[in-house]
Amino acid sequence: MKATIVKSLLVVEDSDEDYEVLDLAFRKIAVESPVIRCINGDDALDYLYQSGKYAEPDLAPTPALILLDLNLPGTDGREVLKKIKQDGKLKLIPVVILTTSSNTNDIEYCYTNGANSYVIKPLNFKKFMDEIELFYRYWFEVVAFVHPEGE
Repeated sequence: MKATIVKSLLVVEDSDEDYEVLDLAFRKIAVESPVIRCINGDDALDYLYQSGKYAEPDLAPTPALILLDLNLPGTDGREVLKKIKQDGKLKLIPVVILTTSSNTNDIEYCYTNGANSYVIKPLNFKKFMDEIELFYRYWFEVVAFVHPEGE
């Protein structure tokens, strides 16, 4: 019998306020998927490459999806995206950009470098909550996944 794949979500978000809204939205829709938060690009790369404080594989299971902010301290989201999509083991993980930037250069850069979606954070709280619910339902209830670890 084949093992059940747990679809976890890696959120790379430095803003506590934005993460609190995400968390509230996830609780509102009763998200069952594990949600892991990294607060900057370096932390996210450590998680994905199971290094640093994530050196034990059990501490950093490969996520099914990455929700990535662009404007991060240290290694920014653009560089994280580029590294993920250039890595043979990680490139199949869908990466959704969630950012305040509506700059067309950022949007083009992200799609050129393999982003699967680009979402601009709404300023309105209710709209943000609604979009997160739509995002989650689409990616975790509609889309078919290929698990990067081949399980």
